[in-house]
Amino acid sequence: MRLKRVFIPIVATLLFLIFWELVVWLNDWPNYKMASPSDLGPAFLKYWELFFIMGWQTLWRTVIGLLISILFGVLIGMVMGMSKTMREALYPLLVGFNAIPKATVVPIVALMFVGAHDFNTILIAFMISFFPIAVSISIGLSTLEAEYRDILRSLGASDMTIFWKIALPKTLPEFFGALKVSVSLAFIGTNLMEIVSPHGRGLGALFDSGKTNSDYPLMFAVLITLAVLGIVLYYIVVLLEQTFAGWAEKETY
Repeated sequence: MRLKRVFIPIVATLLFLIFWELVVWLNDWPNYKMASPSDLGPAFLKYWELFFIMGWQTLWRTVIGLLISILFGVLIGMVMGMSKTMREALYPLLVGFNAIPKATVVPIVALMFVGAHDFNTILIAFMISFFPIAVSISIGLSTLEAEYRDILRSLGASDMTIFWKIALPKTLPEFFGALKVSVSLAFIGTNLMEIVSPHGRGLGALFDSGKTNSDYPLMFAVLITLAVLGIVLYYIVVLLEQTFAGWAEKETY
């Protein structure tokens, strides 16, 4: 079963790369119009040092933004999930904030904190990724069956005990499901700021450099690198999910 879980994604990825290569070859597209997978190797070899440096800058800012979004999202979700009044008060604000395209917020943040590129990038990564976490925690707590609370209270359990023993474990599947979404959103936020900011660094800035110089293989190599980093973080979340909420997984065939 473990080999199957590793083998199937690898085969699917190889099939996708073959299909991509065939599409470019059949349409006879030059690499300045659409780079093919065979064009990416030379780009990686030529700029490998930049990929290493810029990739690390993107990764650590994304991870920190994601960690802050987890902390903030869990706290807000707990407040909304445990209080109907707070849920009715905060939900419209969160939905309205999330409806604002973050691409329009990025220039504002970049101008407000000129020169603070690390802070700006982490802030956008956090702003774009905390919403799914807050909503998932809120839904998980607010839908806790009243019978559980009544039974435990009749046995003398405090509200804190009910939270730690019943409510928190119940929200874990929803939390990890939202976290898988937030991982990709955090990368989107990071790269938006890296591309827009005049002091941008990271893979987003490297992509923008490729665009300026019409280096399409470099641009596509950056996109593939971002995809790989996102997949790595995604599977780290999957591993954590299997460790802490593996009991909720159902076998499918």
